[in-house]
Amino acid sequence: MPSQLLEPGQIEAAANIPPFLHLPGRDLFVVRAERLRQLASGHPLAGYLLLVADLCDAQQQVLDNPPALPGPAPEALVRSREHGMPPIAFESLVRADGWLAALEALTERLGTPANAAMADALHQLKAADVAQRKAWGVGLLSGQFDLLPPAIAPFIGAALQVAFSHWLLALPEGAIVENEAKVLCPACGSPPVAGMVRHRGKYNGLRYLACSLCSCEWHYVRLKCSHCQESKHLAYLSLERDGRKSEGAPIRAEACPNCQGYLKQCYLEFDAAAEAQADDLASLDLDIRLSEDGYLRRAPNLLLAPGGE
Repeated sequence: MPSQLLEPGQIEAAANIPPFLHLPGRDLFVVRAERLRQLASGHPLAGYLLLVADLCDAQQQVLDNPPALPGPAPEALVRSREHGMPPIAFESLVRADGWLAALEALTERLGTPANAAMADALHQLKAADVAQRKAWGVGLLSGQFDLLPPAIAPFIGAALQVAFSHWLLALPEGAIVENEAKVLCPACGSPPVAGMVRHRGKYNGLRYLACSLCSCEWHYVRLKCSHCQESKHLAYLSLERDGRKSEGAPIRAEACPNCQGYLKQCYLEFDAAAEAQADDLASLDLDIRLSEDGYLRRAPNLLLAPGGE
C-alpha cells in the first residue's frame, strides 16, 4: 500500500492534536488501594478509606483472574464505532447478566469481613436474587440511589467497575471514538468522577476526565464546565491544607455558576500520586464546603455509599 506524505502544515497540525485517551493499566485497583492507604494516614476517615482499600484489593484479584464476563458482541462493537457510540455502553450492559459474575467473584473474595456492618451488607447482597441485583445495578448507574440500600452500594459499584474495566481493557484498538459533547465517557457513557490535570510527556498540561465506572480517561479542554460546557466565570475552590495556597492546592473544585455544579480536579504537578477515585473519597470535606455554598455535586463515586441530598 503506498504511503501518504504529509505536508509541513499537516505535520504541525497533527503534532498539536492532544492524545484523546489515557487508559488505565491492568494494575489500576492496586494503584487505587495503595493511594487510599497513603491518604488514610492521619485522616479523620481513615477507617473508611482502609475498608475501601481492602475492597480495591478484592477488585484487583477478580480482574487478574476474571470469571466469564460476556460483554458486547463483535458486531455490536462495529455498530458502535460506525455511529460514534460508546462500545461498552453501561445502559445496556448493566441490564444484561454479564457483570453479575464479577459480583459473585467479588463477594467470594471478600469472605466474611471482621467489620460487622460490612458483613451485614454482604449477607444482604448474597441473599438477593439475580433480578434484585440487576435492579440495584441499574439504580446505582442511573443515579437512582433510593432504589438500593446505601450499605450495599459500594459492593455493587465495585463489581460493576471490575466488569467494565475488564471490558475496557479488552477492547480492540480504535474501538473508542470521540463524541461531540465529550462530557460523558466515550467508552461506557458514564459521567466522570474527577478531572486529572496531567504533567508529564505528551500529556503535560492537559486535562483528562476520569470515568467513574470503567476508569477510562478522555481529553477535555480546561476552563470549561464538564457538565453544562459553560466557560464563563468558573471558580476554582480548595481547602487550605499544609499551608498551601489555593494556586498550589493539589485538589481544586471547578465550580460553575451557570449550572451550580462542580467537579474536582487533581493537579498532578502538585501531587503526582493522586488517583481520581481515591482522592475524591479523601476530600469529602471539600464537598461539604461546596454544598454549604450552594453548589451541587455532579460526579458519582461508586465506592461511596449515597446518602440524602
